[in-house]
Amino acid sequence: MHVPTMAEMMAKGESPEVLFWVGCAGSFDQRAQKITKAFITILDKVGINYAILGKEEMCTGDPARRSGNEFMFQMMAYQNIQILNGYGIKKIVTACPHCFNTLKNEYPELGGTYEVIHHATFLQQLIDEGKIKMTEGGTFKGKKITYHDSCYLGRANDIYEAPRKVLEALDVSLVEMKRCRSNGLCCGAGGAQMFKEEENGETRINNERTNEALETGANVIAAACPFCNTMMTDGVKNSNKEDEVQVMDIAEIVANAMQA
Repeated sequence: MHVPTMAEMMAKGESPEVLFWVGCAGSFDQRAQKITKAFITILDKVGINYAILGKEEMCTGDPARRSGNEFMFQMMAYQNIQILNGYGIKKIVTACPHCFNTLKNEYPELGGTYEVIHHATFLQQLIDEGKIKMTEGGTFKGKKITYHDSCYLGRANDIYEAPRKVLEALDVSLVEMKRCRSNGLCCGAGGAQMFKEEENGETRINNERTNEALETGANVIAAACPFCNTMMTDGVKNSNKEDEVQVMDIAEIVANAMQA
């Protein structure tokens, strides 16, 4: 896949419509790389003029701030802001709710103000505008899908409808877990918990959440966050259900179901 970088675009005197912020998971985690590829496939098919920062992109600093290292967060943030402002970036789209929340809500006080869109909202806009058309009776026809709300997308930024509307555009039945929307349960990875050893307790949060998803009888657990994807996938494996239930990002679902 050829993915244009900001440096290449600027060298040609061009500027993209949107900057795609890939994030650490989307860049380095093998599972999340598939989400990145799926989203880029959609951008290419729809003909969106986009670019990424490539090697100039640093971690937004979300895990550093959440785990209490404010100094490290500000260092990372200032470096990113200098690069973004240097390129005159106005609009950013990202597939990670943690990056989305940090760029949208925490960078402005450090001098980085941008229009930041999560890929769930972006995909919903493309579907509403008729730029993404789903194949009639596609891959997911007749399947049951349940959607897991990411904490940073849902409770932190009040985005509940966009991912559901994306899934409703498919020929599927959307089933909700008992705890959903503002009452949803965390997958267990937020607040930098992804990177630390678990504490004593009776149940791992991701197993509890996955069991709630499995109770719906869904064939597919849809997520819109690379961390949630990892945690729910581990939960499905723990229940020995990986042959029956798939965990997929909404971008992967759309890339599989859209018309060529």
